[in-house]
Amino acid sequence: MKDTDNSKPELNIVLFAPEIPQNTGNIGRMCVNSNSRLHLIKPLGFSLHEKQIKRAGLDYWQHLDMAVYEDWPTFLDQVSPAERMFMISRFGKQSIYSVSYQKGDFLIFGNEGNGLPEDFYERYEDILFKIPMLSDNARSLNLANAAAITAFEALRQTHRW
Repeated sequence: MKDTDNSKPELNIVLFAPEIPQNTGNIGRMCVNSNSRLHLIKPLGFSLHEKQIKRAGLDYWQHLDMAVYEDWPTFLDQVSPAERMFMISRFGKQSIYSVSYQKGDFLIFGNEGNGLPEDFYERYEDILFKIPMLSDNARSLNLANAAAITAFEALRQTHRW
């Protein structure tokens, strides 16, 4: 059964302290194309006015539904996503494909250099998921790719494509 609340975003993509403007721009573009909301948690490794972020987001950036938060506690206080949060990390024990996603879920990603804050791995271990990889020769995927893979699996499920 599909959610009929059209005011709710398809998904909520959360980037914790992103560092590379091109990744955030690409993820923003994906959010526009999927009717999803982008949440950015500071500190940001770039200015939202930089040329690189706008270039990666193309002319979609003006249509992006985005919110920026000073820190993790402010995000939790303002958004209250606790029941439907999924953190994506190479340290997850469960696969992103084991989740039954719902419209409005929060998909949370760490930054390019350090991932999620270290204390999250224990504090949120029950909601920590990974993208399965076949090779042992790489430790992670590009942030924009990881966000796209996870978001489109959630969209596939919620739209029954």
